[in-house]
Amino acid sequence: MIAPIALLILSNVFMTFAWYGHLKEHRESALWMVILVSWGIAFFEYCFQVPANRLGAQHYTLPQLKIIQEVITMVVFAGFSIWFMKVPLKWDYLWAGCCLVGAVYFIFRS
Repeated sequence: MIAPIALLILSNVFMTFAWYGHLKEHRESALWMVILVSWGIAFFEYCFQVPANRLGAQHYTLPQLKIIQEVITMVVFAGFSIWFMKVPLKWDYLWAGCCLVGAVYFIFRS
């Protein structure tokens, strides 16, 4: 089922910006202000995350749903760090991705 995966992707985009987006342009902003803005962004993350988990639990086991979530988190974070934060791509990211592929294999094998 694609709906939970699409919702998880949207959820992760919001959460990644809530957690890390302020590091690019708001390093000098007051911490309390950054926390409030991050909470506001995280609200939208939950608006996608909760339905994603409800729908996903109808089609996947809980461990499968969690592994899907972690893979999406890493893919979204990799894109965010490379394109938004301008962190250079390294070979270690490929190796970490291979480990995630292994996790997907083990959680979905019969």
